[in-house]
Amino acid sequence: MNFNIDDLVRENVKKLVPYSSARDEFSGEANVFLDANENSLGSPLTKWYNRYPDPHQQKIKEKLSKIKGIAAKNIFIGNGSDECIDLLYRAFCNPGKDNVIICPPTYGMYQVSAEINDVEIRKAPLLENYQLDLVHMETLVDDFTKIIWLCSPNNPTANSLNREDIEMVLNNFPGIVVIDEAYINFSRHRSFIQELAEYPNLVVLQTLSKAWGLAGLRLGMAFAGEAIIDVYNKIKPPYNIAQSTQDIVLQALDNVEEVNEMIRVIVAERKLLEEKLSALPQVQHIYPSDANFLLVKVVKAKEAYHYLLSKGIVVRDRSNVQLCEDCLRITVGTPDENRILADALRDFTVA
Repeated sequence: MNFNIDDLVRENVKKLVPYSSARDEFSGEANVFLDANENSLGSPLTKWYNRYPDPHQQKIKEKLSKIKGIAAKNIFIGNGSDECIDLLYRAFCNPGKDNVIICPPTYGMYQVSAEINDVEIRKAPLLENYQLDLVHMETLVDDFTKIIWLCSPNNPTANSLNREDIEMVLNNFPGIVVIDEAYINFSRHRSFIQELAEYPNLVVLQTLSKAWGLAGLRLGMAFAGEAIIDVYNKIKPPYNIAQSTQDIVLQALDNVEEVNEMIRVIVAERKLLEEKLSALPQVQHIYPSDANFLLVKVVKAKEAYHYLLSKGIVVRDRSNVQLCEDCLRITVGTPDENRILADALRDFTVA
């Protein structure tokens, strides 16, 4: 497999002279900042927020580098993983010409971002066991296939994809291979982050929205070789991560052990919730989970969804999704929330 990033990057991106912000042009220490047309008097909130944030989030990257065991130069920080996804389309896919491959059922933003960017989506549905159909995938690849999107652990099926199958794709596809590991902290499988040196075409996505409990801050991470990270930094908005977000994230990253304990609790609760739901006659099957949710096949899923909603319990109805017929996606909640859910589902009957 010959990977050459110059063969993939859009011509207009190659020629692009990136926007240079005031903070890009200055480095070092200073006491008087008169370069960025900020309000020097402050703000109604605090002096901190009258200044533009670090456009490259270096302090966050330094902390993440120690936590993830990967160099800061291999990290891109996005306004949620959705920005990391969208920027890959904008960098590598020519609208109306190129295509990408997704493996449904999977995370919906891969397709939404493709449609926004006028990029053809080709689908290689998962097999009945929710693993990759490599044979079908191979038939979809042509000279205009730029990205293959893989979600592992997968959303909404909750399972991890076979590592050997992912490696097969990485070793044989000359385009970008994205592995979305939003739920990796709840999995028994190791991250592909440590494989970046071996695979120059690999992008690994992670997030602080799940295990770290910071969904409201919207901070996603892309890990890749320097060449891909350079492209990310070339086309991203100048100040894509707010100062308030950076401040809170820096505090959170000092509490790794607290996060690890939350992960242990959630995994234990996942097992207990599975046991409770398995005992219910309304539940037909619970699929194996490496995430913080369960995909549960129930009798009359749509009716069950609306019944739970009438009781003030919100789950996700996935019954219209390919290979997820009659399924609800249920996030692992607190012990009390899980008990309330199981009790309500036990009372659900179909007339």
